[in-house]
Order: sequence, then structure tokens, then C-alpha cells
Amino acid sequence: MDGRTENLISSDKHSGKAVYGAEDKKIGSIECVMINKSSGEPAYAVLSVGGFLGMGDDHYPVPWKLLRYDSELDGYRSDISGNRLKGAPKHGSELFDWTARRAELDDYYNDEVIRPG
Repeated sequence: MDGRTENLISSDKHSGKAVYGAEDKKIGSIECVMINKSSGEPAYAVLSVGGFLGMGDDHYPVPWKLLRYDSELDGYRSDISGNRLKGAPKHGSELFDWTARRAELDDYYNDEVIRPG
């Protein structure tokens, strides 16, 4: 593989990847990745949690920089516990208002996320 692209992955390859929390237990899977239009950098992963066959699951936006890819798991690790995730702001059935709720997410995860320029 070309050395310039060996660390790149297509955004569609993130969908469905497992995310393992602080207890090394699967806490969900990536539904989609939200990209900052100004910087081109990933800002959040929306995790799908619970449910069965895509029905009845909840969606939680998590700051991208809280996830670390683990090639042995072929998934992502995070220090977030399942309980902490369940208390996080959730992406409801309506369109998530990123502008209005970004500060709420940042405060909840005690993480500064780079804002668009």
C-alpha cells in the first residue's frame, strides 16, 4: 500500500465498528462520523447503543478524540464507561441540533472540541 495512505480509512469503514468502554466491554457501535466542514477533521462519532437488529437503539454523540482504534479488536477503545454513556446527551428521533447542543456535549465529556473557524 502507498505509504501516504496507509493510515487513512474511508468513513464508511467506521460504520458498525464496535466501541469498547472503560470496562473493556462493548458499549456500542459507530453509526456515523460527524466531520468538521472547516477543518475536515472528525468531530464526533454517533454511537448506536442497545436495541436489536437496529430497532430500538439509542444514539449518543461522543467526541472523536475520546476514541482510539485498536487493530487487534478491529474496533475502538474509550475510557467512557457504559454508565457514563447512558447519562450522556442523546441524539433523539429528531435531527440533532449540533449548534445548540455542542456546548452541552463538551461540558458532559469535559473535553474541548475544536470549533469550526
